[in-house]
Amino acid sequence: MNPNFVSVVIPAYNEGGRIQSNLEKITGYLSSKFSQFEVIVVDDGSADDTAKKVAQAAHHEPRIRLISFPANRGKGFVVRQGVLAARGDAIFFTDADLSTPVEAIEAGLKELAEGYPVVIASRRHPESVITLHQSRAREAAGRIFNLAVKTILSLPFEDTQCGFKGFSREAARSIFSLARIDGFVFDAELLVIARRFGFRVREIPVHWTNAPDSKVRLVRHLSSVARDLLQIRRNDRQGIYRPHGIRS
Repeated sequence: MNPNFVSVVIPAYNEGGRIQSNLEKITGYLSSKFSQFEVIVVDDGSADDTAKKVAQAAHHEPRIRLISFPANRGKGFVVRQGVLAARGDAIFFTDADLSTPVEAIEAGLKELAEGYPVVIASRRHPESVITLHQSRAREAAGRIFNLAVKTILSLPFEDTQCGFKGFSREAARSIFSLARIDGFVFDAELLVIARRFGFRVREIPVHWTNAPDSKVRLVRHLSSVARDLLQIRRNDRQGIYRPHGIRS
């Protein structure tokens, strides 16, 4: 894929302290690589000045777009709104803390060009480089979650939750138009839907740095995580994720 237009979606919640500097990094990189791009920041009801900071950045760089919601809706919800609003030939989403460097887009585009409509970064890829690990407790919780995903959803991937993923425009529209999960587990739902459409998914290595102030607390949200995983399985079995609502 040699896209004419690249979209980058960034979910943001209380990111006022770093959003402007990270937007400068993102737009600087994209300006050096692509003739057309957009950066869509979706503010998830932040209680700080995130939206104001993004609006200021957009005043100086019109290729930045802000979508803002007055109340917190969840990462899955805001990513979905951003992707469905994106206009690019290739559409990526990445975390506002840039735990995955924006340069990962180059590797993502290479795999999209090789015929993989969905590309996901994996911290457990043998070629990945982790410069700052999560705590042992959080890494253990992540391994338990990944086992649950494999068991409940029969997904073969080693890391469904890394916050960097890319899609062809067709795959993005098809997958996100059927997605329903608003919370943390939305990444797994996307991959279940991709499987139902027959989209090939490529796991790519990543240079990843843990952000110590991550908003996700897996253990604290254990009940909602389990509920959402079971809901995804129910949705899948009921045929909700099948193209055009066709049921088996």
